Amino acid sequence: MKNITTIFWDWNGTLLNDMQICIDSINILLKEREKELLTLEKYRKIFTFPVKEYYEKAGFDFNREDFAKPATEFINVYTQNLPDAPLVENTIKALEFFRQKGIPQYIISAMEQNSLIKSVKERNIETYFQKITGINNHYAASKIDRARQLIKEINTKPETICLIGDTIHDYQVAEEIGCNCILVSDGHQNREKLNSINCTVVDKLEDVIGLF
Repeated sequence: MKNITTIFWDWNGTLLNDMQICIDSINILLKEREKELLTLEKYRKIFTFPVKEYYEKAGFDFNREDFAKPATEFINVYTQNLPDAPLVENTIKALEFFRQKGIPQYIISAMEQNSLIKSVKERNIETYFQKITGINNHYAASKIDRARQLIKEINTKPETICLIGDTIHDYQVAEEIGCNCILVSDGHQNREKLNSINCTVVDKLEDVIGLF
């Protein structure tokens, strides 16, 4: 990729490997409701944004309960186990690569702001980022507005930004703000799903480096 002066990173699934924690947490809720549990394969096939649609595909019935109930229960279990989530393999290598090139890096996430900052700091990588930007609730709806706001704050042309993520929603954010996008296919959505859109897709985070 040429003429890229800024990197926007997604957090969950791109730099933080929290897939198993997500699956374990949602399965606790599904088991309580006597629903079929998710495997990693099924999870990566049905996961989507907004997450309410994913919950429905997982088996939750929002005619019987309000979405806020399982969403809150999930966050409570997930947050408790989040410290156990490792960084994606070669995260430091990728962050260091862009730092050495003098390219500013930002996190733009659908994770709640305070939880996001805490999560990044617990892994001692906060110094790689100019700013860490999440959303103001736990419902992981969309980060498009936050991305637009961040672009205004840093006063950078969208065409010089590359957003690196792991979901179709990351691509949608990039499309909305007019920036470049790379998706990594070992995160929350599988390659088959990512290949359904017109975006550069790589297998592993380390493969991103070879594109610059």
